[in-house]
Amino acid sequence: MTKAKPEQKDDLSWREVAQLGQRYLRIPAALLLAEALYWFLTMPSDSLAIIQVTEAWIWNGLTNVLYGEGTATLSTHNGWLTRIDFHHSSFPGPFDSVGLYVSDECAGVHEMVFLSTLIWMTDGVPQRLKLKSILVGCSIVYVLNILRLVVFYPIALDSCLAMPNQQECLQPMWEFHAFVYEFGFLVVLVFLWLIWFTKVGGPSRTNEAAFQEKEQSTFRLRKQWEGKHIALSVAFVLLIFLSVLSIYMNDDATVTREVLSNCNFSELVTPECEDAQRSWDDTIQTAWSISMIGGIGLSVVGVTYGKEVEQTQVLPKEIESDESTSQPSDSKDEEEEE
Repeated sequence: MTKAKPEQKDDLSWREVAQLGQRYLRIPAALLLAEALYWFLTMPSDSLAIIQVTEAWIWNGLTNVLYGEGTATLSTHNGWLTRIDFHHSSFPGPFDSVGLYVSDECAGVHEMVFLSTLIWMTDGVPQRLKLKSILVGCSIVYVLNILRLVVFYPIALDSCLAMPNQQECLQPMWEFHAFVYEFGFLVVLVFLWLIWFTKVGGPSRTNEAAFQEKEQSTFRLRKQWEGKHIALSVAFVLLIFLSVLSIYMNDDATVTREVLSNCNFSELVTPECEDAQRSWDDTIQTAWSISMIGGIGLSVVGVTYGKEVEQTQVLPKEIESDESTSQPSDSKDEEEEE
């Protein structure tokens, strides 16, 4: 005799639907969270000044090496060496030059965050391999961004030789910049992630992770504090404290606040008042960004992350009873087969 097989349910339960949604929507959610965090941290101008300065220095050096000495000069913008001036007799303006600068949006960090999030949220890949891949991926993005900046000069020169000393000759350079910024880098980043995903065996790793035992992520307050945890916590608290002092104890901020107070009291609209307003807004945004970094650091240090495997435990007595009840049924099946 053969036992009737139980009917399989084709429909998914609401719990299974929720689990699938959590699995497939967590990457877009992580990208949105990273986008919001990046936007908040880069609200002040030149918030990525170190990266901006290095890229401007390399950009200036490569332009002079590739296209001739004197084709570009490096100067300051808002107090940082991030301004590049292209020089040629066909360029428009009284000085035959085109002025550009490396802003925080042009530094390529936005693209690094995007690619790093995609790599980190991929299932089945060991964390050590993810960290190495993020380091390599960010280096590739940095080099690609330098190459993007280097091609600005020949694009501008080619069009300005056809229309010398006309402002319209710079339009192809701006169109190239807008295209790469809006679409080009996104295509390149997704392509880089697909290559990495294939090279590390992403499809098989993801399938294995999908069929593994269910794991529940848990966050708990840290109970064991070592010396490094205490030192990092003190450093992040000090960072938040310094962000507050930058508003109320900084001499430049105090002068700016007084000028802005006089402008608001007298209802003045002057260039000095506009500069004071921009400076004060930048001070507030910088303080918020620094305090945000300190708060995130405290959260990371003070919370532990782990995974618990969901298992259904069976009591020993239940196992014995199952074995005892299964033996007679097996003998009956053997007799029926004979």
